[in-house]
Amino acid sequence: MIALRQVALQRGTQTLLDNADVTLHNGVKTGIIGANGAGKSSLFKLLLGELAPDQGEIEMSGGQRIAHMAQEVDALDRPIIEYVLDGDLALRQAEADLRAAQEAGEAHREAELHGLIETLDGYRAESRAAQLLVGLGFVQSDLSRPLSAFSGGWRMRVNLARTLFMPSDLLLLDEPTNHLDLDALLWLEQWLTRYPGTLLLISHDRDFLDAVCDHIVHMHHQTLELYRGNYSQFERTRAEKLALQQAEAAKQQARREEIERFIARFRAQATKAKQAQSRVKMLERMEDIAVAHVDSPFHFTLPAADKTSHPLLVLDQAQLGYPGENGGEGNVQLDKVNVTLLPGSRIGLLGPNGAGKSTLIKSLTGELALLNGKRVPGEHLAIGYFAQHQLEGLDVTSTPFVHVQRLSPTASDQEIRNFLGGFGFKGDDAFGTVANYSGGEKARLALALVAWQKPNLLLLDEPTNHLDLEMREALTQALASFEGTVILVSHDRHLLRATVDEFWKVADNRVEPFDGDLEDYRVWLKARLEESRRDSRSEKAERQNQQPSGDSREARKASRKAAAELREKLRPLKKQRDQSEKAMEKAQQELDTVEQVLADPELYTDSARKAELTKTLSQQAEIKARLDESERQWLSAEEALEAMEAELLASEGAES
Repeated sequence: MIALRQVALQRGTQTLLDNADVTLHNGVKTGIIGANGAGKSSLFKLLLGELAPDQGEIEMSGGQRIAHMAQEVDALDRPIIEYVLDGDLALRQAEADLRAAQEAGEAHREAELHGLIETLDGYRAESRAAQLLVGLGFVQSDLSRPLSAFSGGWRMRVNLARTLFMPSDLLLLDEPTNHLDLDALLWLEQWLTRYPGTLLLISHDRDFLDAVCDHIVHMHHQTLELYRGNYSQFERTRAEKLALQQAEAAKQQARREEIERFIARFRAQATKAKQAQSRVKMLERMEDIAVAHVDSPFHFTLPAADKTSHPLLVLDQAQLGYPGENGGEGNVQLDKVNVTLLPGSRIGLLGPNGAGKSTLIKSLTGELALLNGKRVPGEHLAIGYFAQHQLEGLDVTSTPFVHVQRLSPTASDQEIRNFLGGFGFKGDDAFGTVANYSGGEKARLALALVAWQKPNLLLLDEPTNHLDLEMREALTQALASFEGTVILVSHDRHLLRATVDEFWKVADNRVEPFDGDLEDYRVWLKARLEESRRDSRSEKAERQNQQPSGDSREARKASRKAAAELREKLRPLKKQRDQSEKAMEKAQQELDTVEQVLADPELYTDSARKAELTKTLSQQAEIKARLDESERQWLSAEEALEAMEAELLASEGAES
């Protein structure tokens, strides 16, 4: 259990917590949300003992093993798999003691340490560490490379793998998805849902919070407010409270009217009908979201260029990649790329890590020259490009005001200040020095500079990294009203769903339309991974068959016996998997029924149905908990089955 009682915390002149109370029970998975600067990271430092409260007390269950993801990683010459293994201090100590016992010839002590390492699951440690690294996007050949060979973002992935590898009862993760692509994020999501301990997660990714968390702690106004359920449930509950206030309801209506005007304006035009339809879908889900974010400090638009071209940009039989050194042959990432970008298109790029999504965007901007083929820009093409390296290009000695003024020297001071205010740079904040800004503030400024230039083609490569939930929602709203063309790479599924109308798949050296949605992409990824595993097992079995057979009759007999024992162990696992699958289906049916009731808007506005709302929300949380537990059991059984079947296949292949 974790309990904060009447806690106050002040950092410098800023009060972060004042008489704050919250209690979290063992095993909960809790999302910590709040505006940048609200004190989320400081809360973690309180729990880790790195900070002491100015008032009140913090109570934690004794004997908890805490794993915490450090935000900075040193460049080390140690292979990354060894760096991850170093996260288990008890195992490393046992291994060192074993080496010492072997050198001293202490056979009894050696036997004891072998038993200890077995208890610590040490003989599978390297395999477990490799699975974590591969899940987070590394390939097998990377595992022996030193940490210093990787960029900062990839080092953070290694650091995350090390944190997940640490044996823990309490896991503290601060923005773990910032440096992940969609594939790695989906893998991490599944890993965390199966994590058996208590999880505290700071994240600004609403879909990630929805999938992983069963509680939300909202940090605002120096308090900690606990909500049951995931992030969407938090939004609904908070919206119910805020909707009672007339002024806030009026702001929500203004947002709705803005999108309704877009729909009315373009629905009748054939070229805009699809975009209008996507806004209709967004409007359907706005009521819950808009009210919950009504007090957001961010409200801005993304104006498009007055003129456009048809088409805006064409790539014809293009080869995309990077030129070779000293005039050598280039590294082709994408081949035979034929792309025609039309005004008003809204495209999301999907594909495995390293497949070439960022390469495609850089080639569209012209920043990366084609290796072959043609790039034909339209006469009135105006590109707005946002990527993480844009943050590094900011003048850290300057201010947001000066950055905009350099782009438009004739713009009035008030016009610039009004514009920057929508991005959170209000009043004197517009004259702050960029060197003192956080990553989130720099990202907001980079987005503001893109918006100021009025592009008709907006290319966004992971624009939500470092942005908090309120700024992400403001960006989502602004993109919904943007009249130009959008191409988006993002691991934020909420942003993708609300912003794009079609997906392109970037994989296997090709760019092609993807016929499906994000759930279909998840299925495609899973099938691709399973196929890769089958190929790997097949290659392993083939290598074993090609090895010369020198087994004795006794060894073959032992092999057959081991295979028979493995087949016997498969039966209860299959039974457990099937039972869990039935439990999942039953819980999902119950959840669908409950959520149909919760979909009724009157349930939230009719005061006479308050008790019914409370009861139904409680039922939803209980069913979700059962569903999560059944899914965890199913995944556990499925993974154990897969491992045993692979072992059985290998033993049968070796005998044949």
